[in-house]
Amino acid sequence: MPDITKKWLYVIGIGEDGWDDLSADSRELLYKSEIVIGGERHLKMIPGDWEGERIIWASPIREAVTKILDWRPSEPGSGKKVAVMASGDPLCYGIAAKLLRHLPIEEIWIKPALSTFSLICSRVGWSLPDIETLTIHGRPLEMLHTFVQPGAKLLVLNQDEGSPKQAAELLAARGFGKSQITVLEHLGGSKERQFSGQADSWNHPDGAALNAMAIECIAGTRANVLARIPGLPDDAFLHDGQLTKREIRAATLSRLMPVVDQVLWDVGAGCGSVAIEWMRCNPRCKAVAIEKSESRLKMIQQNAFQLGVPMLDIVPGNAPEVLVDLPAPDAIFIGGGLSGGNMLETCWNALNPGGRLVANAVTLEGEQKLVQWQKVNAEKNGASGDLARLAVSHVETIGKFQSWKEVRSVTQLTVIKCY
Repeated sequence: MPDITKKWLYVIGIGEDGWDDLSADSRELLYKSEIVIGGERHLKMIPGDWEGERIIWASPIREAVTKILDWRPSEPGSGKKVAVMASGDPLCYGIAAKLLRHLPIEEIWIKPALSTFSLICSRVGWSLPDIETLTIHGRPLEMLHTFVQPGAKLLVLNQDEGSPKQAAELLAARGFGKSQITVLEHLGGSKERQFSGQADSWNHPDGAALNAMAIECIAGTRANVLARIPGLPDDAFLHDGQLTKREIRAATLSRLMPVVDQVLWDVGAGCGSVAIEWMRCNPRCKAVAIEKSESRLKMIQQNAFQLGVPMLDIVPGNAPEVLVDLPAPDAIFIGGGLSGGNMLETCWNALNPGGRLVANAVTLEGEQKLVQWQKVNAEKNGASGDLARLAVSHVETIGKFQSWKEVRSVTQLTVIKCY
């Protein structure tokens, strides 16, 4: 048993039935605490003989985190003992994950209850490692799009009582109307209830606000199936012709190498196709789409929602001027604006060590920029990178015959910042 005497902050998971569900050691931690912070529902679960200070969560949540940090003792063993009460597993889309961004685990003792996901699996008979888990609580419903795949099994923490109906409508619109949805309310408590139905015939009235879903995705014959690996069809995007074409886009993203928790800058984003496909690779991939055209900014936003990455950071303005103060990038794609200013040098200087810079050019002037910059960068920084010519042809009909039609070729520079 780890020594918790030096820990000042206890994060305690609690189930739907409250105090009666807590283990003896969790109750002991609460009685040791001088301050307890939690939701109003949680605080009411504490027995009346507990004499400490009860504080209801502040909103937004970052204000609650700031308040908790203010109680941090100046030295180990000093200060007050503080307990945080949270539903289920505090590390599963919960407060403990946020606190650990500011405090080391050596100062925190986390006592989880069963997570909602584990409880759902026990009710529907699914194995947790075989499914996708996500939350749309406080997040756009459109995040579901990326996860909707034939045969996929999803567990979803919902926003409110209207979420199941909205999810059913989304599935039906994608051609996944035969998908089965099971709604589970007040999991693990005396008021637990569940009901099921098919997405395209969903007719259940709204139930409890506290609910989650298990979705088994079943694709119809005309389902809109979109892979999560790079290379979506061009017509999956709303665009005005300024689009990195499918085959070039797939090759470009292979060079950018999407990595979880890393940030991409898509400079001159057009319709946002590269940034969107970067984020679709993994829910933890982050991207910033930089674009100056107002009409294209609207396209980027619409594409991001329709393709399941509504959290894409969209920045209006001219590069490189607007790049100041953006999150430091681990990868940069320059799809436009090579002719303006010191774009390549500015992006290279901003790139994190180990980062990848990929720039595409379709004009002779743009190609000359890449060749010249590659030479200068090799002499200055010892990083020459790789120049490649990408050409794709598609068959088209000419009268009774067929012939190859070449798409405009692309010159691509890839450089890795190895220092």
